[in-house]
Amino acid sequence: MQSTPSILPDLIDAVAATIESHAEEVTQLDQTLGDGDHVTNLQRGLKKLMEQKEALAAAEDWSAAMQKIAMSVMSTVGGASGSLYGTLFMALSKGLKGKPVDLPTFARAFAEAVDAVKKRGRTEVGEKTMVDTLAPVADALLTAADASLPLAQVLHQVRQAAEKGMESTRDMLATKGRASYMGERSRGIIDAGARTSQLMICAIADRLGA
Repeated sequence: MQSTPSILPDLIDAVAATIESHAEEVTQLDQTLGDGDHVTNLQRGLKKLMEQKEALAAAEDWSAAMQKIAMSVMSTVGGASGSLYGTLFMALSKGLKGKPVDLPTFARAFAEAVDAVKKRGRTEVGEKTMVDTLAPVADALLTAADASLPLAQVLHQVRQAAEKGMESTRDMLATKGRASYMGERSRGIIDAGARTSQLMICAIADRLGA
């Protein structure tokens, strides 16, 4: 990774664009399994981050930038997504604090952040949530770091992990939130949170690869 978060405006632009282009699809998923406001909540948070892009790029280091993102997300996104993504970025901030941000450091920090999300949401892999996308990505990053893979291969494996994790939620039985009330009817539908997590991760990977 770059030593400073100067690339963040590009990454935020990429994430905002992919959520906008898939908004209708994700809303349909969320209306089937949830409250139907998942995309609206994310877009509200992304709009705020767009307004803060230059300040984030000028942050002292990655840890400071992640903390700023966490505070912004928690105050604007709302709902479960705001709490969980806020937890993710706050844990990332702690994991990166005072450390050189290379792949092994980021991989460990991301894995710890995903664990924090699991604890906050009281969920594990296999329960049809965003964790089903995030956890495989964390594993892919740790594996890539251990193998000292080149960036292009790391990004390829991250994309694959995110897509496979997201797709795995299709046949899962929902056990969390409003979707859990649907019982067996929740099978056959991809979880909206897993889908948006995959979209955002892949957008970031694509922009880094470019």
